[in-house]
Amino acid sequence: MAATTLDPSFNLQINGQESTHHRVVVAEIDGLIRVYKDGHVERPQIVPSVACSLAPELGVTCRDMIIDKSTNVWARLYVPNTDRLRLIPLMVYFHGGGFCVGSASWSCYHEFLAKLASRLSCAVVSVNYRLAPENPLPAAYDDGVKALVWLTQQNFVRGNDWWTSKCDFSSIFLAGDSAGANIAYNVALRVSRTLEIKGLILIQPFFGRERRTHSEKYTAQPPRSALTLAASDTYWRLSLPSGPTVTTRGAIRRPKGRRSCGVCGHVCISEMDILRDRNLELCGNLRSKGVKVEEWVCKGLGMHFRS
Repeated sequence: MAATTLDPSFNLQINGQESTHHRVVVAEIDGLIRVYKDGHVERPQIVPSVACSLAPELGVTCRDMIIDKSTNVWARLYVPNTDRLRLIPLMVYFHGGGFCVGSASWSCYHEFLAKLASRLSCAVVSVNYRLAPENPLPAAYDDGVKALVWLTQQNFVRGNDWWTSKCDFSSIFLAGDSAGANIAYNVALRVSRTLEIKGLILIQPFFGRERRTHSEKYTAQPPRSALTLAASDTYWRLSLPSGPTVTTRGAIRRPKGRRSCGVCGHVCISEMDILRDRNLELCGNLRSKGVKVEEWVCKGLGMHFRS
């Protein structure tokens, strides 16, 4: 699997000219996001956004669909062109980006999820949720829950037979990478009493707390890794709501407490990722609640976007 990583030589450009209209920068992650004191936010197009078109030989149909017009939340749907009599499972996927950047239209996610749908013979719903800091948490969690509600309603919408007739709506999986994995976990937690989720697939899940772990303090990052400790802190500062207590912030940042999402999980961990210890802690917390968890540790890898 290839990786899209950060280019440290990238300079912020807006329409070919350096931005000079908003002088006071209050937060920045080089090459990804710049936030100004007046509230203006700039996100360079470090990864190209692409239309929902695919090569015919892939055997997957792709469509963009509106989930909520009022919040402009939408999803990119990938459905294998299968004639199999057996219904195929559904995967709801949340992209990464520290809650602040990323899109379901990014080329790396578009290509990755199209191939995933083809190889696994499953339908994939890639959710384009609202981003912080304009929409701080729990907006992304709200959008994830709304996406699931929307999905369960599609089986009853006229004109959707081209894909709903192929799908097993009793076999829904939640997945995501980095912040998207955090969203998948929290959405599963929210709907655990009302909707059956078959499983979780969490790729380098992005959780945190004030106390540093060993991997955060001492792990040497591979060149051009997509996540540094400074970037992690900035993402949390931008995405957390203003004013909550430390306890509330901790509940958002790390999965602890009596409740569990209650479904089996698959957690992908990168050996050189600063989140490694957080990910291992997540697996331990889930197992302590009786949840079956399988973990994979990818040797020599740091954080990177899917592609």
